[in-house]
Amino acid sequence: MKRVLVVTSGALFVRGGHLVIAEETAAAFRRAGHLAEVLVTPQNRFGRQLSAYAATWLTDVGMTADGHPVDHVVSFRFPSYAVRHPRHVCWLNHRMREYYDLWERFTRGLGRKGKLKEGVRRRVFHALDGHLLRRNVTRLVAQSKTIQGRLQRFGGIASDLLYPPAPERPYRCDGYGDYVFAVSRLHPLKRLDLLVEAAALMKNTSLGIKIAGTGEDEPKLRERIDALGLAGRVELLGAIDDAALVDHYARCRAVWFAPWNEDFGFVTQEAFRAGKAVITAPDSGGPSELVIPGENGRLAAADPPAMAAALDAMADRAEAERLGRGALATSRAHTWQHAVEDLLRT
Repeated sequence: MKRVLVVTSGALFVRGGHLVIAEETAAAFRRAGHLAEVLVTPQNRFGRQLSAYAATWLTDVGMTADGHPVDHVVSFRFPSYAVRHPRHVCWLNHRMREYYDLWERFTRGLGRKGKLKEGVRRRVFHALDGHLLRRNVTRLVAQSKTIQGRLQRFGGIASDLLYPPAPERPYRCDGYGDYVFAVSRLHPLKRLDLLVEAAALMKNTSLGIKIAGTGEDEPKLRERIDALGLAGRVELLGAIDDAALVDHYARCRAVWFAPWNEDFGFVTQEAFRAGKAVITAPDSGGPSELVIPGENGRLAAADPPAMAAALDAMADRAEAERLGRGALATSRAHTWQHAVEDLLRT
């Protein structure tokens, strides 16, 4: 039995996917007979990240409160990998993306002084992250090939690969209903507007679209649904709990998940566990890595006509069932038992 500390970072009143992965990882260690807890490092508000890195560096992760040594540390996103421990595996989901793959998007609206200031910060964080991920961790594991590619592109940093399995929920398949399901934060990078535009071009209007989630894009999406005359066919469900999430996975025809350049995203793995095919795009990053076109889902260009065609293909219930069986088979290759064994290696 080992004492394992799972370390991630977070912002106040924000519950991101990285925290779900951290909690699921700790739970998997406990199921395997280890003692495990989650530590959320000090809040890292944008513009004050250096102090968050410093606070994380100074955080004592060597001993438990009752004086027992911590045997193993698993960290995730910035700046959690700044914690110091002799057996430290970083299972990376991402660095500060504004200074890496989102740099052009981030600086698009900045003036000359803003770009100069952020450019200096960017160089500092590239150097800091490079040092920490090469020298502060004993092993670096990426959560997707997309993340591996970013590590190579920005710093030439080598890493192993381990996909996170789906969170342990009571997934089931209750059949293949009359709608395609999407669940995501309603944010521009998640491209739910692409799904709405594609729905308007579908030839088969008997297949509905249900979108779960909240976010800043909600007013724009509602306006576009109304403008395209899709009210009744495309439904925004708002926030849903875990029970409703599992229920939608169980009853939907297929799942749509085509964000732009996503780190990983649990949606693909969750859909597969429920025996549902996933429709995604070649530039979706992690989600597209697990989708094998014609076996467990469909890959379509990130434009409305191509997505409309992929959605129309799901009107064939038999085809959706065939792909769903392939999805369920794929899910069996990704288990938390294997993840625990892999993460204990240093």
